[in-house]
Amino acid sequence: MERSDIAVIFDMDGTIFDSERLVLDCWKMLGEKYGIPDIEEVFMRCIGTNKGRTKEIVYGHYGKDFPYEKFSGESSALFREMTEKEGLPVKTGAREILACLHERRIPTGLASSTRLAVVTQELKDAGLYDCFQVVVGGDLLKNSKPAPDIYLMTCKRMGILPENTYAIEDSHNGIRSAHGAGLHPIMVPDMMPVTEEMGMLSEAVFDNLIQVKEYLEKKFEGSI
Repeated sequence: MERSDIAVIFDMDGTIFDSERLVLDCWKMLGEKYGIPDIEEVFMRCIGTNKGRTKEIVYGHYGKDFPYEKFSGESSALFREMTEKEGLPVKTGAREILACLHERRIPTGLASSTRLAVVTQELKDAGLYDCFQVVVGGDLLKNSKPAPDIYLMTCKRMGILPENTYAIEDSHNGIRSAHGAGLHPIMVPDMMPVTEEMGMLSEAVFDNLIQVKEYLEKKFEGSI
């Protein structure tokens, strides 16, 4: 690929922010409070999906009488309470790789399953919003990851080709989405293990974003 063709799209939760563990903590607190079984198992199935798909997974496990909106609202309130003082913890290497891409003028986007308003606020709070030319939230489209739709939409809005674009993801659903859209998926595992499937679908797997930055620098012979 020529330098002018290179682009990078990031997931947010679990990739840019170390937020998935905080959300799981909220779910577990509510599970204990209300005696909800299997809460961690259900949560892990929801990682990387949008609110609509999460609701479907929860209903599929607990039944349609599960008070999802009440549960979701309480979980969100707990999450805000945890983060309002110190903000979301930023993953190792996130600021460094974003600064590098910005300096080299590599088109950079974000494709998150979280609602756009939440994504925008969290990025702004962390001082990272301006690092991205395009930001897409999960509520902007019907089909959630693992469907390829969100990556195809982000590429279209950025005016880039999927085959020239690297996707940085932490979740299985995210890797499936990026691969299905024809991007080059790079996995940085957070809470989910690297399975045989993930190894096959990912171009590379790294422990953190510093390693991703180094990989891309070598891949393009220092062009970024």
